[in-house]
Amino acid sequence: MIAGTRRVRPSTRILLIGAATLAAVGIGVNPANAMPYTGSGCAAVHVITARASTEPPGEGISGALVTQIVNSSTQTVSRAAVDYPATLLNYPSSSGQGVSALTAQLTAQVQACPTQKIILVGYSQGAHVVGDVLGGGGGGGLGAQTPPISTSIGDHVLAVIQFGDPRHVVNQPYDVGTSANDGLFPRSAAQLQALLHYASRIQSYCDSDDRFCDHGTSSQVHITYLDRYQNAAASFVLQKIGG
Repeated sequence: MIAGTRRVRPSTRILLIGAATLAAVGIGVNPANAMPYTGSGCAAVHVITARASTEPPGEGISGALVTQIVNSSTQTVSRAAVDYPATLLNYPSSSGQGVSALTAQLTAQVQACPTQKIILVGYSQGAHVVGDVLGGGGGGGLGAQTPPISTSIGDHVLAVIQFGDPRHVVNQPYDVGTSANDGLFPRSAAQLQALLHYASRIQSYCDSDDRFCDHGTSSQVHITYLDRYQNAAASFVLQKIGG
């Protein structure tokens, strides 16, 4: 090892390579152009999105899916993004901050609009955050364990979409795609058990060779889920919220 340098753990090295790839293809561009809900009071439906690593604040590329839901639903739909770092160099801290932020945001939303139907969307690190809020997070190299959100709050979530979750575990009832391997940070048995409460409301997309959710070699697979699954994800959400 060269003097003055430090050894980078394999998982960290993978994340750093992925960051360069994401930046190169412009994953940070937000294509969502729909007008925000401007009515008074609570919309019938509310979408909260957690963006992918290295994307600038906002919905990130998942905004395209949110826009499709907004434009296709027969109900009023409001939208918001999780305010968290979404960085890679301090991934455990960043994802932990995301879990805290989404837990507080979701709780406040339910308290403000108790009859609202809530949708959660997460891409990459954002998918990690969404899953940790519902099923509990942390553990191992990800820091202290955190409990799942109370089902009194979580049960207001009617649909959950995850793309490329680094905490993916194979053979779960909500898994969608061609992956045959666990992700970089697979969830514990207790976390998976907690997520089963929401199983019928979740679609978690992970394909073979995805660098993060399948422990593979391809960043291209990781950044192109909307190309393959956007329409299916939108249809799933619309069915869960009643159109």
